[in-house]
Amino acid sequence: MPAREIHLCGSIPLADAREVFETVAEKLGGACKRIPDGETGKRLAWIRWQDHVFADHPQLDAVESEGDYRNAAAVTGTGQAMAHTTWFRIKDNVSPKDLEMRPLGYADCAIESYAEFEKLKQAGRIGEGIKFLIAVPSPFNVINSAIAPDHRILVEPAYESRMLREIEQVADALPHDQIAWQWDNAHDMQAFDGARQTYFPFHRDGIAERLIKCGDAVPADIEMGYHFCYGSFGGRHFIEPRDMAHMVDLANRLSAGVGRDIDWIHMPVPVERDDEAYFEALANLSLKPETQLFLGLIHDTDGVEGTRRRMTTADKYVSGYGVATECGFGRRPAETVGPLLDIHADVAAG
Repeated sequence: MPAREIHLCGSIPLADAREVFETVAEKLGGACKRIPDGETGKRLAWIRWQDHVFADHPQLDAVESEGDYRNAAAVTGTGQAMAHTTWFRIKDNVSPKDLEMRPLGYADCAIESYAEFEKLKQAGRIGEGIKFLIAVPSPFNVINSAIAPDHRILVEPAYESRMLREIEQVADALPHDQIAWQWDNAHDMQAFDGARQTYFPFHRDGIAERLIKCGDAVPADIEMGYHFCYGSFGGRHFIEPRDMAHMVDLANRLSAGVGRDIDWIHMPVPVERDDEAYFEALANLSLKPETQLFLGLIHDTDGVEGTRRRMTTADKYVSGYGVATECGFGRRPAETVGPLLDIHADVAAG
């Protein structure tokens, strides 16, 4: 097999950004062209971290969540409370058009992490051509989880507006040729696949329209890509994709609709799926030449052998793809990160 490019989806449960940068650079070298900061500390909670935007907000009320319809077994034993127990809604005396979101914190974290990235690069610890990856959930993920269902469509514009300001803050502060921006799409992909409700009609059209808007919001001279995701509770997807048809459908819509380059799209592959039925929709994938496809084929449970088995099937339907895990590393013990990166290196080497 030829050498493969490696993609890391985002979260990596090490001590801090510096340890993530150093560990990835040492293990993977130039095979990984973009290194995330690992979303360490409080950001390992992913969208739960955004509760700081809504809690004690003068224009919002906190109400008890009625929960969602996730499978309770999916979070058992993870040691993390991933399901929301509180929702937020606009106060009765506040007009939705007057709602102002606090800073989300993504820009501040990116700027802080980049300072460490730059130091290591100047010291020769990170290769010259490697960029810093900023991984951020699309607004739909946060709104669909933290906001009361009947107020989601009302809060969404204010949150989207604040996200645009976060992008502008990053673009103003950091060199565009040294960074890349990734949209994380878990609730989006699950809803597109029909496993989650949406707060708007025509769910597939609505998801695609929102992600096209997200893509166009990133300056064209900053690399940008999408991580399609089916969740990662205790190392298991929220739902398991039946096949890649819906991922291909969404990727084709984004490829046709986004007005700037899409530099990569990542699609997950469950550990047990090495059958042709899972991969055959890739034959209908219509990405533009500048878009790199990454397949989340790597699993530490069956290592290099299992990954190559899945690659053998994927090769029948698509070529030139890079390799990745199916999701970020966030919900795993820190001591497993090094061995998992070693699997990446072995697979990428061919």
